[in-house]
Amino acid sequence: MSIVNGVNPGVFGSLPDNAFEHVGPIPEEQNLIVRPPTTYWQDAWRRLKKNFLAMCGLYVIIFFIALAIFGPMLTGYTYFGQVLQDANKAPSLAHWFGTDHLGRDELTRIFYGARISLSIGIVASVINLAVGALYGGISGLVGGRTDNVMMRIVDIIYGIPLQLVVILLMVVMGSGLLNIYVALGLVYWLGMARIVRGQVLALKEQEFVLAARMVGADQRRLLLRHLIPNTMGPIIVTLTLSIPQAIFTEAWLSFIGLGVAAPMASWGVLASEGVGGLRSYPWQTFFPAAAISLTMLAFNFLGDGLRDALDPRLRR
Repeated sequence: MSIVNGVNPGVFGSLPDNAFEHVGPIPEEQNLIVRPPTTYWQDAWRRLKKNFLAMCGLYVIIFFIALAIFGPMLTGYTYFGQVLQDANKAPSLAHWFGTDHLGRDELTRIFYGARISLSIGIVASVINLAVGALYGGISGLVGGRTDNVMMRIVDIIYGIPLQLVVILLMVVMGSGLLNIYVALGLVYWLGMARIVRGQVLALKEQEFVLAARMVGADQRRLLLRHLIPNTMGPIIVTLTLSIPQAIFTEAWLSFIGLGVAAPMASWGVLASEGVGGLRSYPWQTFFPAAAISLTMLAFNFLGDGLRDALDPRLRR
């Protein structure tokens, strides 16, 4: 039996014509993309929404921010309203969280304290981003001796306990909200600098950076337009986890008398004021401490969720 064009006619010659079906052109519907394309951030948000604890943390943070902004308007009491005959009253319908030793509504003071504590965490994170990202980015991009010198400075500062540095700065500058901003801003950028430097070292040898260099991009444009935007995932996670650390540090400083000065009161000041009557009036310590704990848990849950959501290796 002969083979024509590589096909043995004896194999197909015995099959009837109705055994074959003409397929015809492929319908255009089969060429359409069923699932719409998603960007990196859309996919990260999709995966973040599936993390129950992270979403709970996000809702708690939004809730506390809303209470800090609008809460004092809803209680009917003022921040400085002293009514001595109402001193040390237990929680009731008139005062949901009780009163302090001067008869001030504890719930209203917690709302005002949320403004101070949350603002300290946010300001510290902004300084952390501005200083740490630029410092680490410059160190990783330039490299060589400059990188060695810059990172040795970070290692020296990092070798001293950060809380000890903050205490020394507060002792020198004195207590006050502005001084807390400065003290935290001077030391809380070290971890961010290390993370950004490592990311930049890994990215600067990739093809898109080489392409940017070929079209004439200078060092400043490479850093601000290409490298730092591609490290936003680790940066956002680090910022989210640094906010509760700053809030706790401020609360601890205020607790030992080095934080916010009177008449302002953060959550740490409120907890410190209530410790003296802990056995007799436990609500004066419990509610500020609960606010600190819930906020720290919320930011940590959100940070863990963002770490998983922004990891490109987990993208499906």
